[in-house]
Amino acid sequence: MASDIAIASRIHAALADYLKKDAGAIQAHHALRDDLGLDSMATIELLYRIEETFDLQIPDEDLQKFRTVGDVTAYVEGRLKPAPKSKPVKGTTKAPSKRPAGKKKG
Repeated sequence: MASDIAIASRIHAALADYLKKDAGAIQAHHALRDDLGLDSMATIELLYRIEETFDLQIPDEDLQKFRTVGDVTAYVEGRLKPAPKSKPVKGTTKAPSKRPAGKKKG
């Protein structure tokens, strides 16, 4: 998995390329619409690039979550992090059967 810094850098680079700006000028707090001037269609195009860059799919219902560059970065980071391994909760393991091996129930 890419580090959080690498993810942010790749998102900034994608934005910079799309907007024809210097990546260093794009900050996490910048609003996609107000600060960077992205309209709805431009935001969708940008997110399509991000989907390709990170090989993931962003459901349409998640688009409303993206107000700032930081929102996009946090979302991608969350999607790329492996799910934590679940540990069995104490007392939830199944008890072994009391039936002797080879005997059928009934």
